[in-house]
Amino acid sequence: MGTEKEMSKEGEGEGEAFPMKGGDGAYSYSRNSSYQGEVRNAAKELVSEAIVESLDILKFSPSTTIIRVVDLGCSVGPNTFLAVQNILEAIQLNYCQNQAVIKSQIPEFQVFFNDHVSNDFNTLFLSLPPADRQYHAAGVPGSFYSRLFPSHSLHVVHISYAIHWLSRVPKEVIDRTSPAWNKGRITYSSASDEVIEAFSAQCANDMARFLQARAEEIAEGGLMILIFPVRPSGTPHSQVTLNIVHDLLGSCLVDMAKKGIVRKEKVDTFNLPLYYISSQELEAAIERNGCFGIERMESVPPLTYSQKIAPLTAKAYAFIIRSVMEGLIKAQFGEEILDELFRSFSKKLEDEVSLSDLVDKIVHFCAVLTRKAIN
Repeated sequence: MGTEKEMSKEGEGEGEAFPMKGGDGAYSYSRNSSYQGEVRNAAKELVSEAIVESLDILKFSPSTTIIRVVDLGCSVGPNTFLAVQNILEAIQLNYCQNQAVIKSQIPEFQVFFNDHVSNDFNTLFLSLPPADRQYHAAGVPGSFYSRLFPSHSLHVVHISYAIHWLSRVPKEVIDRTSPAWNKGRITYSSASDEVIEAFSAQCANDMARFLQARAEEIAEGGLMILIFPVRPSGTPHSQVTLNIVHDLLGSCLVDMAKKGIVRKEKVDTFNLPLYYISSQELEAAIERNGCFGIERMESVPPLTYSQKIAPLTAKAYAFIIRSVMEGLIKAQFGEEILDELFRSFSKKLEDEVSLSDLVDKIVHFCAVLTRKAIN
């Protein structure tokens, strides 16, 4: 599933954003997001079970005639529609199992697809399922770190492969006068404690805003489902698999700076607005917010090799990263370096890592939260 990816550079609002690569070309997200789709598929049963067991429809019926579902950070491509279909089928099963109690018809479904305003909504809605689908669809542009919907109007909120994107790069890591200046690196993972603390603080601030916005939007008894890559408990940031991948991409930019292809100063002020949260950090943020109960917080079943991109080549994986990062890199370094950068990245992936082993080590979690009683 794509994400909102609101890679804000300045300010606390939405700022300048670089969503996933739109369209349906060779480097587009819609053609290079099958791995994210397999993660969604691996979590499918967890999501279905959570909705059947934990969505408190008795608090909605019989007065509720419309069930509202949103996929935050939907991006483009088929993943968002498959996730929505799974959610709706689980809600229907929940209603069927409670039919003797609620004694009402299954309500209509309204589904909102959210992403940043610069997301390619045209491509998204061109691939919308046929008119006989079981829901009314609408796009909602905007940052998921702010309010998007009326108070307590949502019943199920879904967000997959999105919360690791920060709303902005911490200011201090690109400030030459700061002890947290992250010179020569594009991630925090192997940096100083000051850099790691800056990214951790930004994540905590973003998560507080995210949870507060959703607390105001979700109806009592409603669910929020988060699927996300996680930093396993006790694992150093430098050993998180996706950080290793991004550090490898950063080394390609450093190589290009040494060759004079890009300016060194550009590399020194470029950081990816990413942070891989641990389950403990997420639980702490939920506890501080106080509006949600944790129904589930568990690992997604691991993908088998046969489930992954076939063939799982360095070139294919480089395409995945390019579909996600192209806009961000282009804004900092220009379009002309993209082909050479990702050729170099693909070669390093092939020469320096066992890609299948590396990807096997990516850990994903599914968190299911219930909106507590509203006072």
